[in-house]
Amino acid sequence: MALDHNMPVLIVDDYNTMLRIIRNLLKQIGFQDIDEATDGSAALAKMRDKKYGLVISDWNMEPMTGIELLKEVRADDNLNRTPFIMVTAEAKTENVILAKKAGVNNYIVKPFNAQTLQSKIEAVFG
Repeated sequence: MALDHNMPVLIVDDYNTMLRIIRNLLKQIGFQDIDEATDGSAALAKMRDKKYGLVISDWNMEPMTGIELLKEVRADDNLNRTPFIMVTAEAKTENVILAKKAGVNNYIVKPFNAQTLQSKIEAVFG
């Protein structure tokens, strides 16, 4: 799967500042079609309306967390092939294992920069 900078990207975070930071980093590395959702259930609704090439989601959100969103996406036949990167402030091994078991494509620990984001995205698309 080749990396296409024109593909739509959905970023999910309940913290507006983080949405803005990730949007700016994505723009720095060449992405333009960027949508936002402030929790997992809003993201799921958007994903059912529009086909995204990549989802970048925070882990800790209410009412639906990033890991719950990931599990819903992987259980949905129409969405389960969507590349998914989890973002979290916690680098706990058990969280990384849980996310891997749930089908995450990659994992980013906050804080991160454009270079880190780009390398994680490139790793997903190989």
